[in-house]
Amino acid sequence: MAEAVGRLDGPAVEARLARLDTLLEGLETAQGPAGRSAVEAVRLLIEVYGEALARVLDRADAPLAASLADDELLDHLLVLHDIHPEAPERRAARAVERLRPAVRERGGDVEWAGTEGEVGRVRLASGGGCGSGCGGGTTEVTDAVREAVLAAAPELAGVEPVAEAPAPAFVPLDSLRRPQEAR
Repeated sequence: MAEAVGRLDGPAVEARLARLDTLLEGLETAQGPAGRSAVEAVRLLIEVYGEALARVLDRADAPLAASLADDELLDHLLVLHDIHPEAPERRAARAVERLRPAVRERGGDVEWAGTEGEVGRVRLASGGGCGSGCGGGTTEVTDAVREAVLAAAPELAGVEPVAEAPAPAFVPLDSLRRPQEAR
């Protein structure tokens, strides 16, 4: 789908968000009434835009709300304003699925294992029986998964890996028979 004239593409949005973060950090550390007023102005503006976005969602049917949530920028804004139409568990599962190809490239795998209370569970596995050092169980991968899940579903209190289920052991059928049957 072609971008409308004057619209920002993904990299342009990312650049502006990075610049906004820098400016906001500067405002938060600014001394005096001007700094406090600027921070308050930004907070009020965010609240008004959040209310406007909530009103759009109030008027949207389910397919349109889902379509809005599929847009990365709108998805983040919906989470920020606590008005996302999808349940936190569904958002977390989608975040894990988006990470899955990158984890597989590193020789591992990741899948959403659900929630236990307010804690998300993910199953991290290493490929090829090579243990935790080949991409699936490293701290770096675990941290990346945790960060992505909590960004998508900040309502969760945390994200923890669950142990990889051991492969079932092969037991020959003959060993299960009673001694007199084996003859």
